[in-house]
Amino acid sequence: MYRTALRNVLAHKGRLLMTLLAVMLGTAFVAGTLVFTDTLGNALRSQSAKSYTDVAVTISDRGAVGKGYDHGGRANAGPTLTEETRKAVAALPGAAEARGVVTGFAGIADRKGALIGDGFSTTGTNYVPGADGADPRYPLVDGRGPRGSGEVALDARTAEKGGYKVGDTVRVAVNGPVMELTLTGTVRTNDPRVVSGGSLAAFDTATAQQLYLSPGRFGEIDIKGTPGADDDALLAAVQRTVPRGDGSIDTRTGRELADEQDRMIEEGTKGLSGVLLGFAAISLFVGIFIIANTFTMLVAQRTRELALLRAVGARRKQIVLSVLVEAMLVGLAASVAGLLTGIGIATGLRSLLNGPLEANLPDGPLVIAPTTVLVSVGVGVVVTVLAAWLPALRASRIAPVAAMSSGEQPASQKSLRVRNAIGLLFTAAGAAALSAGAAAKSGELVGLGAGTLLIGVFVLTPLLARPLIALFAPLLRRLYGTPGKLARENAVRNPRRTAATASALTIGVTLITALTVVGASVNKAVDEATANDLKADYTVAMQNFSMLSPEVAPQIARTPGVSAMSVVRTVPVETGADGDTEYLTGVDAATIDQLATVTVTSGTADALKQGKLLAGSGYAERMGLKTGDTLAVTYPDGAKGSLTVGGVLTANTALAGLVAPDSVVGPHAAPGSGPEKVLVKGAHGADPKLKQALRDATGGNPLIAVKGGQDIKAENRQLVTAVLNIMYGLLGMSVVIAVLGVVNTMAMSVFERRREIGMLRAIGLDRRGIGRMVRLESLMIALFGGLVGVLLGIVTAWAGTRTMADTFKNITTVVPPVQILGFLAAAALIGLLAAVWPARRAARTDILAAIKGD
Repeated sequence: MYRTALRNVLAHKGRLLMTLLAVMLGTAFVAGTLVFTDTLGNALRSQSAKSYTDVAVTISDRGAVGKGYDHGGRANAGPTLTEETRKAVAALPGAAEARGVVTGFAGIADRKGALIGDGFSTTGTNYVPGADGADPRYPLVDGRGPRGSGEVALDARTAEKGGYKVGDTVRVAVNGPVMELTLTGTVRTNDPRVVSGGSLAAFDTATAQQLYLSPGRFGEIDIKGTPGADDDALLAAVQRTVPRGDGSIDTRTGRELADEQDRMIEEGTKGLSGVLLGFAAISLFVGIFIIANTFTMLVAQRTRELALLRAVGARRKQIVLSVLVEAMLVGLAASVAGLLTGIGIATGLRSLLNGPLEANLPDGPLVIAPTTVLVSVGVGVVVTVLAAWLPALRASRIAPVAAMSSGEQPASQKSLRVRNAIGLLFTAAGAAALSAGAAAKSGELVGLGAGTLLIGVFVLTPLLARPLIALFAPLLRRLYGTPGKLARENAVRNPRRTAATASALTIGVTLITALTVVGASVNKAVDEATANDLKADYTVAMQNFSMLSPEVAPQIARTPGVSAMSVVRTVPVETGADGDTEYLTGVDAATIDQLATVTVTSGTADALKQGKLLAGSGYAERMGLKTGDTLAVTYPDGAKGSLTVGGVLTANTALAGLVAPDSVVGPHAAPGSGPEKVLVKGAHGADPKLKQALRDATGGNPLIAVKGGQDIKAENRQLVTAVLNIMYGLLGMSVVIAVLGVVNTMAMSVFERRREIGMLRAIGLDRRGIGRMVRLESLMIALFGGLVGVLLGIVTAWAGTRTMADTFKNITTVVPPVQILGFLAAAALIGLLAAVWPARRAARTDILAAIKGD
């Protein structure tokens, strides 16, 4: 039987080609993902390790963010790292030197004033020269390091992008007006933020302290150990020397920091790998339909052969093993090819990201771990064998008497009834879970319901095939006559085969449709929220979401053409007996109603002008607050106070949570920090001249963005489009595999019906008619799969958008007709293209050989 299995594989190489390709592509996706993420993780760890090669111990001031405030917005009442601290630890036994470090954001403008790099990765730091005048963290490429307040050094890639050379004037900004500094030198850096597309601006230490902290203060001190010194002993000495205070001072060895960085890199690459493997699983799932269809058709075509084996003594178990061994050989060959292809994909992807896409990933050797080989090959083999299991069982049930028949044994009505009953059960359960998830706004329940519904529809597809394909019958008969009628009859002749072929395409179309509908729904919701909730003509804010400089708001207020403005400032406050942290937003009580829609369900919209609090409806419901209640709060500077609820605010994207007058909130904000953003109303509405005046008023800072309503809408659409394009690209593999499935089914169907095609040719159907019949059959199968996929995608997207109701106010399900029709047109095109080779092969069938053949 094993020799029989091997002989069958070799005898049906052509018919197994598409199955081999499907398994190979799915396995290549898995292998490429594992190789790429392993290679990326290894390169990032190697790069990270370089940052800690000369660091024995690091002292960090976790409160040294934003002029004396930590990440939670609390004032740092404890000790800070100063020059005296640095000198004290530098004198410890085992310490060779101690370097004080200051970091923050720094935007660098190009020649046209635009920001170079990503706003989140615009890094500023201090340049600390050693005895040789160079900072070992940032090796010089050209020139020298900065020595005064009017100088700056840039990383070499940023300088190249901006077209700057040593001696040029560079426009640099933090959160206020632009500084015009002289470029003294260019440097290299291993900082991942910079390497991945950001920028680096290095100032002298005094300037960096003035910009980011306060004079004489460091955010971090890195201690280099003497040769042979014990890092743990040095750490203990540092801990005895540096006061810990309220716990804001953190001390760790460089080895501990490197290990933590490695863990973060591992988590990040695991997350990326998980996402990519999820899409690989979709591709393999689509491949299962092709594999099962192929072996089902092979078994049907070998009915007489298998019956003869049974007649001469082969047991059912042997027949099953024979088919499964055949599947295993196919899976093994395809998986090995997929592994090699995946390695090539990983190599090409890295080159693409580092080349045209300019992702600047760190260099490193290609990592092909043993687990990658085992997982890739194992997954391909297991998937192929599992997909062939049911065809193998059907093969074992072929009766010996079938050896006298040359036709395929039709499925029993009982088996179809059982299948339909199971499908109806799954469909009903999936629909119920989907509806319940939409009502409860539960993403997990919606996901479970969508998966169950998809399985149910797959099981029911043979039942759906006949009535849905019949919809095309009148049109086909009218336009194409006999070939159209024959194509329709062929498409529904074997509903199981048609269902399996169409289902592979349905998966991809379902996911693509659902993503498109959700994207369109989110776009509309954001557009409406921007138009309805925000009355301001412009919003002024930092591109990296840090705080504006305190000087920005007064500068905007003095700008000609501004009729109303309000700062928006958010601080964390503790509320309730349990000290829960909530966020309190401060706005200008006198003007906010001109800049945002202020609608209340109870109380008065003028509560802010009375010095009272407006509580968002969601927060009020959750905390049981109502108009007239008093809310005790503890501000980030430690001060305590109480706020009276003057109204409950209707859900609003511009104003949410807890809103109070800025005259109440501002005094408790971080000293020296400004608002998050400023809302501006123009005397003549949204005016390009006013927009330019606002840019000028903020000093032309490249990190400060002045956005109007259209800018916000365009930015959101750009983000949604980018996400959708990535998803489409990742789903592309499953669509390619589905196309292979259609090609495979049509090609094997043509082979199976050689005698029938020969008879049609003999009674007068010409070659063009034969080719048209095959193409129309493929077209109907593809359109059937596309139509089912579109309907499932819309239903799934409807439930998904219901779960977003708390995030996007009044979100509705938007079905974009042009895109949906485009997906159906794409399905039709796939069907036509997939039939090119099978139709050509059918049209060239030799009449006499076909009629004579068995």
